[in-house]
Amino acid sequence: MSRATGQDKKLQEKLQKSGAIPRHVAIIMDGNGRWAKKRGLPRVAGHHEGVNSVRVITETCGQLGVKYLTLYTFSTENWKRPQDEVSILMRLLLSSLKDECDNLNRNNVRLKTIGDFSALPEEVQNEFIDAIELTKNNTGLTLVLALSYSGRWDINTAVRSIAREVKEGRLRPDQVTDDVISAHLATKGIPDPDLLIRTSGELRISNFLLWQLAYSEMYVTDVLWPDFRKQEFYDAVTAFQNRERRFGLVSEQVGASAAPAPKGVVRRLLKSVTKI
Repeated sequence: MSRATGQDKKLQEKLQKSGAIPRHVAIIMDGNGRWAKKRGLPRVAGHHEGVNSVRVITETCGQLGVKYLTLYTFSTENWKRPQDEVSILMRLLLSSLKDECDNLNRNNVRLKTIGDFSALPEEVQNEFIDAIELTKNNTGLTLVLALSYSGRWDINTAVRSIAREVKEGRLRPDQVTDDVISAHLATKGIPDPDLLIRTSGELRISNFLLWQLAYSEMYVTDVLWPDFRKQEFYDAVTAFQNRERRFGLVSEQVGASAAPAPKGVVRRLLKSVTKI
């Protein structure tokens, strides 16, 4: 990842010294259309400017030491938008990937996708397959693009996979734990987000990472995604560092170090159900 210079480098060093840098940041990139409308431009102009924000935030995450960045790029519900806009978004996705792939590789970024990959146009699929293969051995930031993704799709797919294993005798119902469910989700092998950022001021998670966001800290800003750049990201990280992450505990239990994420929630729920 390119090096920060001057005042920007000082700000990053201050953040790194002032508290924990979130290991995994997830972002709901909202407001492209409103950004364009405010300027009397077609919606596609907002999407184009939003790509610049993706580039800047990806670079900033790499510089700060964030390990995973997951971007809600295209939801399953987005397929319901006007066909012209969907076609433009697919072309923009394809051209952006072609333009940025070599840069990601040079900067040691590993690219991954989550979602219903088969729903994407074949040309887009092929471009992503090549980019993922090219960057698979990189050890810096992992950039995860959620494409044709929704949290309900993710959980539904996991439940059906687990049900098949139970039916085939490879798994017993009492063996279905939180960890087993997590291992069947699209984010297998990726830690749950520490910080969820939503731009444009909307107060909802829009069917994004429903299981994985259980204990994520949320940061909502009125800034529209095309205007969300380095300083806005630093503000989000600063807010994260000022939070006390309790994971369902009380302050006295947390102590000086961060509490581990709770385990066995599903198992406890199953036991409570059997007692009803």
